[in-house]
Amino acid sequence: MSPGAVRRLPWLRGRVLWPAVLLVLGTALPALGLPDAAVAAGIGAGLPLVAGMPFAALLLSIAVLPQATPKLWKRHHGKIAAVWGLAVAVPFTAVLGAVAVQEIVNVLLADYVPFIILLWTLYTVTGGLLVEGGGNGTPASNAVWLLAGTALAGWIGTTGAAMLLIRPLLRANGWRRRRAHTVVFFIFLVCNVGGSLTPLGDPPLFLGFLHGVPFLWTLRLLPVTAAVAGMLLGAHFLLDSALLRAEDQAPPARAPLRVQGVHNLLFLGTVLAVVIASGALDWGEVGALGVGRDLAGLTRDAALLLCGALSLRTTPGELRQRNGFSWGPIREVALLFPGIFVAMLPVVLILKAGAHGRLASLHGFLDSPAHYFWVTGGLSSVLDNTPTYLVFLGSALGAFSPHLQEPAALAALLRDNGGTLMAISAGAVFMGATTYLGNAPNLLVRSLAEESGLAMPGFFAYVLRYAVPFLLPALAVAAWGFF
Repeated sequence: MSPGAVRRLPWLRGRVLWPAVLLVLGTALPALGLPDAAVAAGIGAGLPLVAGMPFAALLLSIAVLPQATPKLWKRHHGKIAAVWGLAVAVPFTAVLGAVAVQEIVNVLLADYVPFIILLWTLYTVTGGLLVEGGGNGTPASNAVWLLAGTALAGWIGTTGAAMLLIRPLLRANGWRRRRAHTVVFFIFLVCNVGGSLTPLGDPPLFLGFLHGVPFLWTLRLLPVTAAVAGMLLGAHFLLDSALLRAEDQAPPARAPLRVQGVHNLLFLGTVLAVVIASGALDWGEVGALGVGRDLAGLTRDAALLLCGALSLRTTPGELRQRNGFSWGPIREVALLFPGIFVAMLPVVLILKAGAHGRLASLHGFLDSPAHYFWVTGGLSSVLDNTPTYLVFLGSALGAFSPHLQEPAALAALLRDNGGTLMAISAGAVFMGATTYLGNAPNLLVRSLAEESGLAMPGFFAYVLRYAVPFLLPALAVAAWGFF
């Protein structure tokens, strides 16, 4: 690869820390000996709560440093995340040896790698779709964009819908001085709430589908999704109308809707098809660095990378430039999330230990769908919502049918009118909007907005100025009315 090509792929320059950690751990794994599965499963029962302190420190860094020292954060956010990730990895490995190595390699190879490949592909493909016109930044126009994105998110995923629509929404509101609130409500609705209707919408629901939840079962969430989306759309319209009156210029005329780079829709459809197929196919497993990966998943990852590469190859650079496309937002997510995945590992393991772990009282609290909704959602606000969903799905299965295998236990849970599973699903998806960390598209959208020149609220301002007064009341009404 030429030096010029490396400069065009800036994340390759010096970004070797996590691959090096992965290789070192993978090399050490055979020498240490593979752990017994039962031993690995019981790690969480012996972990103290203090093991979660590096994750708490990483959350605090993400919340404080971008506002306190923006230049430092912009240049070194990947290193900061790596420090807190290694603050877990090093003592974890020193104390537990091969068991810890297995867990760390697994979370990086089996969770992070597919996660970032899917995100990168969707970001790349939608970056080649230039949507112009169709909106002029008025409250009615913004409401239409938000509603369309919410409906679309359930079918092409929250990441796909967010990356497709955020750029035209930013352009439509470019003339307004006060527009950050619209991006925040976009995160609420398109990056999170809209993903609740099908397993394609959000990764937790897709994992539920793989565990036996029928594909169309999630449509039962339509009433609660419509209620929450309706309350948030109404709140945005009122807020947007009030802020519009403070603008010192009239809205521009609405230009006709025009889409360029439409061949990228073929790549987007291919992405959705291979993701669905990978969940339905069973081609066996192959081993890599001591971690078993299903062959269908590896084939999916290869197909996703090919779709992204073909999109780059076939879409003119001038079109991407006009679309405001750059690698900065996806690079930020790619560098932050290895640290996040590793640092949160002890917390997830403690949760998985259930009644045998240090958070046993949390599981004991779960005696109604409303409790499942708030606990699953609250943890999904700061943890990855996919393992959180699986932890509490397992908790619910054990509570309803402790002596049954998973398929029979799931059938019993679904016969309960699905109320508990609906609460778990809604909590995991909806409350990803509570913080920037609740769902990966949140960070991507914030980064894209900031690259466009928009000053977005900081971590705490996002929570206190928007999530608390707008999102949480809507969720409370939904919990009271449906769970």
